[in-house]
Amino acid sequence: MIVSPSILSANFGYLAKDVEIIDNSEAGYVHIDVMDGVFVPNITFAFPIMKAVKEVTDKPLDVHLMIVEPQNFIKEVKKCGGDIMTVHYEACTHLHRVIQQIKAEGMKAGVAINPATPVAMLTEVINDLDVVCVMSVNPGFAAQKFIGNTVNKVKELKMLIEQKGAHALSEVDGGINAETGRLVAEAGADIVVAGNYVFSDSDPKSAISRLHSL
Repeated sequence: MIVSPSILSANFGYLAKDVEIIDNSEAGYVHIDVMDGVFVPNITFAFPIMKAVKEVTDKPLDVHLMIVEPQNFIKEVKKCGGDIMTVHYEACTHLHRVIQQIKAEGMKAGVAINPATPVAMLTEVINDLDVVCVMSVNPGFAAQKFIGNTVNKVKELKMLIEQKGAHALSEVDGGINAETGRLVAEAGADIVVAGNYVFSDSDPKSAISRLHSL
C-alpha cells in the first residue's frame, strides 16, 4: 500500500521536522490539502507552505485542491513543486479540460469525488486520470469518522478501471487508520491518505509502516 501522510495533521510549529519524519519513512508521498473556505468550510495552506515543504523533502507532493476554480492555480501548483494535482469533480464544470491542463504542466492528474458523488460520474474521464481519490469523509477537516460505504465505492472504482483498461490508481482519503486501511486495501485501494492516525502516534514512522504493510 502506498501511504500519503497528510501534513494537515502535522505540528505546524515544527513542520519541517514532521516532513523530515515522512521523508525518512516508507511513505510514498507527502499529502498537501489546500482549502479555500468556499468549496469546503475550512482554510488551510497557501502556496508558500507548499513550496517550503518541497524544499525539505525528496518525496513527491500529492496536492489535493479543495477549492473552487482550481484551474486558475494549475501553474502555481507546478511552480511550487506539485507532482500530483488532484481537483474535485464537484468543483470543475469542464473537468476534461482541467485534467488536460494539469498534464500539460507535467504533473499527474487526479480527481477526487465526495461521499455523495457516484463513481460512475468519472466514466468519461477515467482513461485520462492517474489517480482517483475517493473521499471517505466529507472534506474540510481532519480526524473525521470513516464513512463505511467507501469500501463499496472503492470496489466499484476498481471495476470501472478494469472495464475501461485504465491505469488510474485508487486513493482513499479520510478517517484512515489500521482497521479502515485494511478494509480499503482489501477492496482494492492503491493509496491511503492518513493524517491524524500518523501524527497522533508517538512513533509516526511506525504508523506509516503499518499502513504500508497492508
